[in-house]
Amino acid sequence: MQRILVAEDEPEVRDYLELSLRCHGYEVEQAENGDEALRLLKRSDSRVSLVLLDIMMPFKDGIETLREIRQFNKNLPVIMLSGGSTPSTIVETMKCGADDYLKKPASQEQLLGSIEKTLAKHNTAHIPMMKANPKTWEVRTAGPGSWMRKMEQVLHRIAVSEISILIQGETGSGKEVVARMLHAASPRAAHPFLKVNCAALPSELVESELFGYERGAFTGAVKSKLGKFDLANDGTIFLDEIGDMDFRLQAKLLQVLQDQEFHRLGGKETIRINVRVMAATHCDLERAIREGRFREDLYYRLNVISVHVPPLRDRPDEILPLASYFLQKHATPNGAPFEITPILSDALLDHDWRGNVRELENVMRKYLALHDSEAVAADLRHRSRRPESAPNIPPRPEVVVLSPLAAVSTLKKVTEVQRQAEIETILSALDRTRWNRKEAAAQLRVDYKALLYKMKKLGIDGKRSDALPTE
Repeated sequence: MQRILVAEDEPEVRDYLELSLRCHGYEVEQAENGDEALRLLKRSDSRVSLVLLDIMMPFKDGIETLREIRQFNKNLPVIMLSGGSTPSTIVETMKCGADDYLKKPASQEQLLGSIEKTLAKHNTAHIPMMKANPKTWEVRTAGPGSWMRKMEQVLHRIAVSEISILIQGETGSGKEVVARMLHAASPRAAHPFLKVNCAALPSELVESELFGYERGAFTGAVKSKLGKFDLANDGTIFLDEIGDMDFRLQAKLLQVLQDQEFHRLGGKETIRINVRVMAATHCDLERAIREGRFREDLYYRLNVISVHVPPLRDRPDEILPLASYFLQKHATPNGAPFEITPILSDALLDHDWRGNVRELENVMRKYLALHDSEAVAADLRHRSRRPESAPNIPPRPEVVVLSPLAAVSTLKKVTEVQRQAEIETILSALDRTRWNRKEAAAQLRVDYKALLYKMKKLGIDGKRSDALPTE
């Protein structure tokens, strides 16, 4: 979860901003002046992803605070807020390294849009395993025999395509890192990369988060709101934990993948978009299909290319380079350098890493806090399972790319599933309207002539809904 620091001297404004941001899935820290903001940012455990910085603050104003931030962190995203600055002040903030400027009071749509675009612009700066651009990749933390090195060329070929990708792997194994890496090496790299965690949001909020809503769509919708698909236009949207998405919403997502268009909640206007979709899950989706929790047609639409990210225990060459990276990432600015001692190195390599890369990062943060490599090593050995007790699970293929024949077979299956779904949808609307085709077209939000054409194409020409047409 991304953390935002709100530096604002007015308590009411701070509280309003915190409430708005928390409602949209962000963690929030508050600072009432520039000195407190700098102190929070310089803490060794600071995990701030972006700063909202008010210009007009007592003692140390926002511009002076921004200058000091840029002295020790040139890449941290900063958005400036002000109630009445002159054009010259706005220009000054941009010269000092601000990413964006918002005039107070900013609407929620303006605020969230600015935050998401700014974070998307900076996404390549926070990829822990590599530094990427659309043409070349430089793997910083992976040795020559590592999984990342071996997969580099394969992933690069996948990145330049427009095909949907399903990334599978254990929790914390780095699925989001792979998605960001693929986006950074794709032709869409200059456009937004937006993530939606389908498991973190209540099912009733996922639809409005993805597709937005119009004013008055439901109680409390006092203003229209753009969804993630709007904001990610021309870029990439990453649907994390897709296996936990509400079953009813999967049908709407399938339509968006197929037609690249949707309706906002409470809206009638058709919104057309150009977005590449990547999805990730730790679930067995084929099992979820058998149990009726995941749509088979959506699975085939997403799973044209499947990338399996192996767990960290199967990537031993990356453990020590990643540990060194996390030490640098979380170390106190200008603090004493930390080294991985031999005793800690052995413990890191012997550990089974059930929590994968995320667990490794937490262990290195603990080492920075305790300053005691022996204590951290002892704790790792105490928590480790011995290799002989680990289940003997055969490794999965790292990338599954459908062959031309398999792709044709899969597309035929998708087409047939889609055809049956269209038939059932039209027949259901006709039944509800007692086969009044004009009313059915209105319910389906399609043109009357378009409905007649579709019925003829699908072979729906009778008046009984209990008998599906045959080929």
